[in-house]
Amino acid sequence: MHKMCAAYHRPLVFCGPSGSGKSTLVTRMMQEFPEKFGFSVSHTTRKPRAGETDGKHYHFTSKEEMQKSIDDGKFIETATFSGNMYGTSWDSVEAVAKHGKVCVLDIDVQGVKQIKKTSFKPWYIFVEPPSMEELESRLRARNTESEESLNQRLTVAREELLYGRSPKAFDVIITNDNLDHAYDSLKAFLMKYVFNAPPTTNGNAKDY
Repeated sequence: MHKMCAAYHRPLVFCGPSGSGKSTLVTRMMQEFPEKFGFSVSHTTRKPRAGETDGKHYHFTSKEEMQKSIDDGKFIETATFSGNMYGTSWDSVEAVAKHGKVCVLDIDVQGVKQIKKTSFKPWYIFVEPPSMEELESRLRARNTESEESLNQRLTVAREELLYGRSPKAFDVIITNDNLDHAYDSLKAFLMKYVFNAPPTTNGNAKDY
């Protein structure tokens, strides 16, 4: 059982396919309410890139250390990409909550499925494009990857959309057909369930 701080607000888990505009919405939310929300710092076994700072962009660690922490139950969710491990630890979420902020996590569908098997109880927000055609158009406009890589992203996106639209998988689904409209939908959800909700005082992670 994980003990969290004395008072906290339910975290927000954002999920959605690449090209849905999820990151843009989250960035806009964080910029408008910097004192309300805070990102949890993920762990990774990959090497730091130029300009990245340990503890700020990621907690950089070794595969051996991270695997031991996973085995010890210190992570809420983990994933492996290109041979590198990534994950969200209970401590990183608690660090945000200790500052009185709502913890924000940006996680893929596989991570969401893992979280649902734990005692972690966040709000789940799914951001989707208006159509697969629009999603493909957005990804092509980036002009950053090969045709093979693009097709892989689209295949993953179709699977993510199927899960995102499944009953009770998410608390709210935001269709990003227009950024301003999508952000208004996000703010409406936040106003109803986050801003007006008092913090929970039970320090038991089962209710977190």
